[in-house]
Amino acid sequence: MRNWVCLVFMFTFISAMAEGTEEGRQYCSGTLPIMFIHSDAPIVNREDYINATCYIDALGQDGYESMGSAESPIPLQIKGRGNYTWKVFDKKPYRLKFNEEVKPLGMKENRHFTLLSHPDDDLAFLRNTVGFELSRLIGMSYTPAQEPVEVVLNGDYIGLYMLTEKILVGKNRVEIKKQDDLATDQEEITGGWLIEIDNYQEAGQIQLSDSKEEDLRFTVHSPGNMSNEQYRYISEFLKNTDKAVFSSDESCRAWEDYIDIDTLARYYIVREIVDDAESFRGSCFIHKERKHGKEDTKLIFGPVWDFGFSFQRGHDNFIWEYPPYGAIWIGDIYKSQRFQDCVKDIWRHFLATQYPKLNQAIDDFIDRIRRAYDSNMARWPQSNTGPIDSRKQLMKKCLAEKVKFLTKEWGPQ
Repeated sequence: MRNWVCLVFMFTFISAMAEGTEEGRQYCSGTLPIMFIHSDAPIVNREDYINATCYIDALGQDGYESMGSAESPIPLQIKGRGNYTWKVFDKKPYRLKFNEEVKPLGMKENRHFTLLSHPDDDLAFLRNTVGFELSRLIGMSYTPAQEPVEVVLNGDYIGLYMLTEKILVGKNRVEIKKQDDLATDQEEITGGWLIEIDNYQEAGQIQLSDSKEEDLRFTVHSPGNMSNEQYRYISEFLKNTDKAVFSSDESCRAWEDYIDIDTLARYYIVREIVDDAESFRGSCFIHKERKHGKEDTKLIFGPVWDFGFSFQRGHDNFIWEYPPYGAIWIGDIYKSQRFQDCVKDIWRHFLATQYPKLNQAIDDFIDRIRRAYDSNMARWPQSNTGPIDSRKQLMKKCLAEKVKFLTKEWGPQ
């Protein structure tokens, strides 16, 4: 009798838990996977991880598998992320760190993901989506994967999010040899660097006060903790790069000793197509592999990240012309005829063979999120900028106008 009572109690308890985590489902569109998250405490800042559990109901959609369940959720930690978006908007972005590696919605296995909220994207969640797609089409070595999901946090439907791979050094992400924290070996410290040109001042940044640029700041993401040897090496490398870029001789190619020209050209073209005039000032990632033999390696631009400032002005200027917050290095590098030739060669091939695929990718994405977009706008009416198709057409119009300008400057084929 006692065992039967215990079983009844356990069944009732599990059902109650499932019911609690399922709150908010009725506000979802039912057309996208739903991510249910339950945290042990409110998520109030970007510094402190909160223990949590989650599961994803793929709703039986083709090509997707559910992950965990209400009865067997997956443990993780969650905290806020972002700068402007976290501080200004009610719809918050989050960083997720799973206890073990997972493969949510077919993305490659890892522990680290983000939930990007895009509350200020008045182009129907297309800014990052288009930027990421352009990066893939132009052949960048790694572009973060993303999948649209609807999110229920602690029983509250919080809208449409992009579950996105976090940029880090490792397998299936930025695949360079990882550098140990606090390393001192002179060979090891030449590589494994993941750095962000940052527009926010943070503790521990490398700042070049004698640069021609104002407020030139670099946030080192990998290694996580630097020894004195690591700090000196990368500070000197960045300082020498800066000096080479700003050589008084415009025909000088010294900057090519420090920056890989091909990856910079591809990165630049992607940013130029979407007129991201903030792109060489903030959220601009560069990385560096360990040296091979006597030859040191160069800075590689990428992966791409954060296209939030795309199409915020006219379309008939280069992004390094009249940038609202400055544009690190690219304006001076563009004076190089060799760099311009590299850009034009890549552009012409890309325009003829890859760019035509973009319109279909936009249409497919909008069709996927159409009903979830409406649910999100019902949840966040202050972010409602109009019907999704009008936003899509505006994005296509902006792209067409900027590509017309670039074609005039760089050639059609």
